[in-house]
Amino acid sequence: MKNVYITRGTAEFMEKIKKKNPGEKMILMHGNGGSQLLHETEDKTVFQTPNRYEVVAEVGQLQEHGFFALNNISISDEGKPIFEDRFKREHPAMESTPGFIAFRLLRPIGSDTYILLSEWDDSKSFDLYKHNPAFEAAYDSTRKDIVAGPAFHIFTSAPYLTFYSSLHNQDNE
Repeated sequence: MKNVYITRGTAEFMEKIKKKNPGEKMILMHGNGGSQLLHETEDKTVFQTPNRYEVVAEVGQLQEHGFFALNNISISDEGKPIFEDRFKREHPAMESTPGFIAFRLLRPIGSDTYILLSEWDDSKSFDLYKHNPAFEAAYDSTRKDIVAGPAFHIFTSAPYLTFYSSLHNQDNE
């Protein structure tokens, strides 16, 4: 199974790790006041203390140069199968959006926060997708297929978006 590992640190240190491991698929991202290095592999990671994820669904190949939107969503243990099934079915809507590069549905290992990682040519492409009816439907928390009745909610906290760019000085907002 393919995994994604994410570690954070200074841009210089992340670049050093990346250069030390040229045979590994690593993407250096900058934004939200820091830098992070993403390692996608079917083997073990070279990182010492990363956040760990299993790739549950994927579309396209992650590229080294792009704009990355990470939707961080905390899900209850009971809600994980519902959440995964829903996004496995609904992520294809973004594929037809101009500027789309890749998507990963990342299941957390050792935490409850999933990441919906999407890569775009630039932030304008992501903004175009955000205003698409498919995006609004996918993130509508009032839908009946997200909750199994009023007492059962799959979300354990409010989701939040983080943005990164492969370019160190690019505006990520």
